Amino acid sequence: MAYYTQAISGHVSLMMRSEPVADVLQQPDTPPALYRALSSAQSARTFAKHTLKLPVGGAFSSFVALEHPWVVVNLVAVPEFSLTPNQWCYPFVGCQAYRGYFKLAMAKEAQKHFDNQGYDTFIGAVTAYSTLGWFDDPLHTGFTNLSEDRMIALMFHELAHRVVYLSGDTAFNESFATAVELEGLRLWLKREGQPEVFERALLRLEHRNRTLELVRDTSETLQRLYEQQSTLSHEQLRQRKQQILDDLASQYAALAAHYPEPGPFGAAPVQLNNAKLALFQQYNQHVPAFRQLLKDVDFDFERFYEAVSRLAEQPETAREDTLKALSKRFHEHL
Repeated sequence: MAYYTQAISGHVSLMMRSEPVADVLQQPDTPPALYRALSSAQSARTFAKHTLKLPVGGAFSSFVALEHPWVVVNLVAVPEFSLTPNQWCYPFVGCQAYRGYFKLAMAKEAQKHFDNQGYDTFIGAVTAYSTLGWFDDPLHTGFTNLSEDRMIALMFHELAHRVVYLSGDTAFNESFATAVELEGLRLWLKREGQPEVFERALLRLEHRNRTLELVRDTSETLQRLYEQQSTLSHEQLRQRKQQILDDLASQYAALAAHYPEPGPFGAAPVQLNNAKLALFQQYNQHVPAFRQLLKDVDFDFERFYEAVSRLAEQPETAREDTLKALSKRFHEHL
């Protein structure tokens, strides 16, 4: 009950403190940077509705200033010798591989509980979340403090959750939304005639994709290690696990040296564990598959959403097989 109380009160507080974007734009003391960001966001709402065919409704039509750069924090907890994250289940939205908190202190208390059980844990700051269309989610300073392209990409991502949401499959939901984010940003920047911004977005995407390749290889190595729990001692498992994670951190640092911006794990050097790997893969695992599916329907977003909805109705094994087959056919086209 304490968790649900903080979740409800946190969201209600956010909604109550918001004011219409139109009013903020008319106020003479609105800072120029905020004015530009909110104006761009309103243009992006229209683009999302008409070009990406997203169910915008009243989302992002209000604004609230936050005291910190995040709106919630997410806790991820994964057993010490596993890559399968703990699942939390809720009414209406089903099970998720993370748990969101408006209060950092409460997240840390929950983290301590898992730490004491030997889990790998991670608390990550979250810039935005979606209520899946139950409420008209507001814009806030977590959005407007980002660069314009990142802000708009995040808007597309959160709006995508209103289209399809598969209960109990975080990787499906987040990978789908990330695919909409990427393709939506590509079309937005093309329309805006911003080739230099597009090049930066391409570099970020390349960094993300190459990091995903490293994480997949490392995850396969870790999985083989964890399957030896019956033959290796816990100390041997821990030592080899740490060597594998340290090697990934070194590879990531070498990769990051070739890019102008920090990658998906942040600036090197980084400390990695099962929880960070699991969270990263949740958001990126099936992105190539969904982007290939969008290509297959000639970038007709309405047909794409219909295809994704049909895919979500398939049994889990069939769905996974379809996504794997789509991923194998994907080639970068940006």
